[in-house]
Amino acid sequence: MLNFDLQNHRPLREIVYEELKRQIMIGEIPPGTRMMEVELADDMGVSRTPIREAIRKLEKEGLVSIEPRRGAYASDISIKDMVDVLEVREFLEGMAAGLAAKKINESETEELKKATAAYKKAVESGNTEEIIKEDELFHKLIVDCSGNKTLIQMINQVQELALRFRYIYYEDFSRYRNMPYEHQEILDAILSGDMEAARSIADAHVLRLKEFVIDQGERIAKGSV
Repeated sequence: MLNFDLQNHRPLREIVYEELKRQIMIGEIPPGTRMMEVELADDMGVSRTPIREAIRKLEKEGLVSIEPRRGAYASDISIKDMVDVLEVREFLEGMAAGLAAKKINESETEELKKATAAYKKAVESGNTEEIIKEDELFHKLIVDCSGNKTLIQMINQVQELALRFRYIYYEDFSRYRNMPYEHQEILDAILSGDMEAARSIADAHVLRLKEFVIDQGERIAKGSV
């Protein structure tokens, strides 16, 4: 059931929408799950109306699929979907890292150093939610350091799509235990002021992830996972 903040005067439909979106994004509602209005309304302690409105909004965002005479389902995530997102990330985040190498200031430098250390600590702890949170922060800070508002908006949209994927690929610990080293490489390149090196290393970081996702897809297709 939703915990309502009495000081929160936002419409109920917005609160319900944000909660359902959160559950889909982090995998509490797994891909392919049927989203029954009655059950969701009962779980959240609300009527079916805000649930229905939220589902329609989530359908427009591609997070929910509505099938005639069958109902609403949390959208599936295909390997192709994941690769498509990572291809865009590879291009945009490489550009952001290059710009960050040119524009980063002293306070941003300290924030990025702290984020790099926090991510390493999270990986050592093995806490998936902390790992994902600190990974998001690291990449967000780099994007912000680019100082390019248009690029920031574009990457923020892609990062939201990528959030669901993180809960899939972070299940394989062997993938992310090497990522603190990769983050440190990106940080060092940015702080060196070498735009081309920062771009190239950030590109390679996302490329390795894309290759991992493709490999996982091939293994699933062969029934080896």
